[in-house]
Amino acid sequence: MSPDTTTEPVDGADVVVLDGGLATELEQRGHDLSDDLWSARLLRDDPDEVRATHLAFFRAGARVATTASYQASVAGFVAHGVPADEAAALIRSSVTLAREAALTAEHEDGLRREVAASVGPYGAVLADGSEYTGDYGVSDRALRDFHAPRLELLVEAGADLLAVETVPSEQEATVLLGLLAELPAGTRAWLSLTCADGRTTRRGEDATSVFRLAADVDVLVGVGVNCTSPEHVEELVAAAAAGSGRPGVAYPNSGEAWDGQARRWEGGPAGAAVDPAAARRWVALGARYVGGCCRVGSGDIAALSQGLGGLGGGGGLVADDRRAGAGRPTGRRWPRRGEESADTNTAFSRTRG
Repeated sequence: MSPDTTTEPVDGADVVVLDGGLATELEQRGHDLSDDLWSARLLRDDPDEVRATHLAFFRAGARVATTASYQASVAGFVAHGVPADEAAALIRSSVTLAREAALTAEHEDGLRREVAASVGPYGAVLADGSEYTGDYGVSDRALRDFHAPRLELLVEAGADLLAVETVPSEQEATVLLGLLAELPAGTRAWLSLTCADGRTTRRGEDATSVFRLAADVDVLVGVGVNCTSPEHVEELVAAAAAGSGRPGVAYPNSGEAWDGQARRWEGGPAGAAVDPAAARRWVALGARYVGGCCRVGSGDIAALSQGLGGLGGGGGLVADDRRAGAGRPTGRRWPRRGEESADTNTAFSRTRG
């Protein structure tokens, strides 16, 4: 039975409950995700399980599904013997599978769901744990050339918004913000850093300074942190909301640490929940999009949804006055550099803090 998501939102705020760790839930369902494609492997090998996992999070109370594209790239699939055109289709399919789960959930309860296309950092595709250091040793141009084609594929696939997430450094955030500023009119995204503590990025830079870089990027509906220990979220979400002028985004991991060489989580109890009481404090400090990341499963999201006491209108992200199935986006082409986008699709309503 799905948790009650119709009660009054916490402290009168509009709050959207996000999903948890897709890979965590897939592992709990018996899948081995130890290779360098991680959950993206199942886009090829078991798409039905990807769809079913999204649906499990929706049934737990999530209103947004984050796609299985975090660690997906054309080059990564090609290295596993997948032709480039098929690799591109697999990345686009991550949006399709999440959309199909959303439609099923909407049919069950009539509540609007949305799909956030995961745009993971460069280090995620390296599969060496460097997304938790930001120490890539590559140029801005290399990062731009890596991210732009992935963004294009995900925008064309018709995601409701882009989850630009687990960004570990000012360098990568700056490159991604530049690309986001070039998106077709009406596209929406959130930017989420991963941080080492309550003040610094994984690269050791001042997180508040990075949040401030997002203040003038109009496509952003939220700015915040993910895959960060819950104990640091309060300070960071306050800094994100104040520095960016956008609603805060908060979806921490369980507090465990990833060992990139051993390829396992260490230092804490597996599947530790995101504390609903802590989440209410994050909301009081400006968070409007709240969920979980690695090691946070559907049971944790059910507890979070119940603890937040309802979802409200979601600050324009999944407003309840938009009926389930209405206003769906269509595939759109990313404008080539120097072109002006003629896309005026208004199904993607932007919000400002």
